[in-house]
Amino acid sequence: MLLEHIYDPDLAQGSYFIGCQVDNTAIVIDPRRDIQVYLDLAEREGMEIVGVAETHIHADYLSGTLELAKATGAQAYVSDEGGPDWTYGDGFADAVRMKHSHEITLGNITLKAVHTPGHTPEHMSFLVTDGAQTSEPGFMLSGDFVFVSDLGRPDLLDEAAGGVDTRFEGAQQLFDSLRDHFLTLPDYVQVLPAHGSGSACGRALGAVPTTTVGYERNFSWWAPYLDANDKDGFVAELLNNQQDAHSYFSRMKAQNRQGPAILGDLPELVRYTPAELKPLVEANEKILVDTRPHRQRYEAAVGGALSIPDATKAATHIAWAYDPETEHRHLIVLASDAEQARQYRDHFIRVGVDALTGYTTSLDGLLSDGVPTVDVDELDTLEEHFVLDVRGADEYAAGHIPGAHRLATSRVVWNSDQLPRQRPVVVYCASGRRAAIGASALRRKGFNIVELNGDFGSWAAAQGNVAATVTG
Repeated sequence: MLLEHIYDPDLAQGSYFIGCQVDNTAIVIDPRRDIQVYLDLAEREGMEIVGVAETHIHADYLSGTLELAKATGAQAYVSDEGGPDWTYGDGFADAVRMKHSHEITLGNITLKAVHTPGHTPEHMSFLVTDGAQTSEPGFMLSGDFVFVSDLGRPDLLDEAAGGVDTRFEGAQQLFDSLRDHFLTLPDYVQVLPAHGSGSACGRALGAVPTTTVGYERNFSWWAPYLDANDKDGFVAELLNNQQDAHSYFSRMKAQNRQGPAILGDLPELVRYTPAELKPLVEANEKILVDTRPHRQRYEAAVGGALSIPDATKAATHIAWAYDPETEHRHLIVLASDAEQARQYRDHFIRVGVDALTGYTTSLDGLLSDGVPTVDVDELDTLEEHFVLDVRGADEYAAGHIPGAHRLATSRVVWNSDQLPRQRPVVVYCASGRRAAIGASALRRKGFNIVELNGDFGSWAAAQGNVAATVTG
């Protein structure tokens, strides 16, 4: 058996390529939408991708199941559990709808679907048996059910899909799924989750990529609650202090349920000279994605540009700053060359931002005055300003600038009605990067935004400054 973990550090998302080396067939579980990595792997190993499956209707990225099935002719497999409210839509008309215990066979390999609701009602895990070695499963592809040292959060349907108090039933279902389908497995079974450290699909995922049933049974935070059959205590602890759910999750959830648009072969990106791009940007016909380090914008900037200063998190950050349901102008990215521009496009399409059509390698002639900033030691003199903290709830609670209001960068585009239009808004975060992303998006919405020249740490280190905290 061939088992490959394809991991995207941007979204902390993992998919799995499982191949039978007897008949050279393979299946991919939870693929992302830029599918070339799977096609290249299949070609390198001399295998044919005959199956594509997913564990559940994802919220944090756009699924590549239909994209890969279309490109290869593979059979798609999706859950048919969870009830009518969680049934996959018409885009999956040709998919096999799996019930609990459905089996997929590839040569000597068997994948058995196990209904493990909690994170979502329809969630499936897969028990993998390598028939060339044993008749018993040795692996569990746990999706967003069990992570390393954590569990899939059950509150995302409330936070991202318009649910009302579904978190409580979801948490109870997670308890039952652990008791009935996870802890019944032998300790040696390896657990291969769909996300790693940094994912918003759990509260505090471990950085190690895999775990075992035995390790989680003995060392996870939730194991004592299962040992004591304390469902109420489990639910309370699971729902405590969950992090912000990104606003774009609701779009992912809806599109993944219906079936994401098929991209097919993508056209070559258009290269623009600064002279060609300047009138398009000034007329607001195109949107520049400024990928320079965020502090360079303090000296000189391009009006109306979106700041995406960290290439390694380009998917996450463009999903915070650009909403394709309300914005339809094309994106032009600042890139070193065509290859880097294509890499940005790959990241963007993972979150359904399909608007990147071109690139430029230079901003000569496009730059004007820098974005408005305020130094840390001047902040107290700005009596009319509204101070906005765009960090996470836990960061804000641990310490923030007194009087600052909080709205995470991942929500500013969708919840900008919470901000004043009559007052300048000073934006800060822990490093300046999240503030730059949120600030650039808010400027495009017409807000008067000033960025803190520094960050919360530099403010807190200044003599006389005392952070406010949130208790309870």
